[in-house]
Amino acid sequence: MRQQDAIIQTLKAKGLRVTPQRFAVYANLLDRCDHPTAEQVLSDLNQEAPTSSQSTVYTSLQALCEVGLVREVLLEEGVCRYDANVLPHHHFCCRCCGRIEDIAWEDLQGVSIDRVRSGLQVESYEVTLRGCCEQCQSANS
Repeated sequence: MRQQDAIIQTLKAKGLRVTPQRFAVYANLLDRCDHPTAEQVLSDLNQEAPTSSQSTVYTSLQALCEVGLVREVLLEEGVCRYDANVLPHHHFCCRCCGRIEDIAWEDLQGVSIDRVRSGLQVESYEVTLRGCCEQCQSANS
């Protein structure tokens, strides 16, 4: 099955109307792993065909989040990023270049939510690791 057909089927299966803008936003997120902001998605879409508005991109992102196809990632204060990888995973943020990388859920062993104080009901969690990526380490040596 072609990716285009798979995207259409996925949107329909989640009860979303398949509009050209919604399709383009979701396809854009599926093709990248850099956790873009809404503004970055808009910029990408308008490079190909300048017909998307900021409002349309935000509305599409909200709809995709509501049905669980995309999730908001809040890794820095005041900046909302989007990720089409909705499986449980963690993140690494490079403090030098700002690159964000997914870390597989299984790669972080030993995180114990059993020690969270009683009375709190933990529904989910993710860990954000911060440091310097390989490229920045090489550039700084």
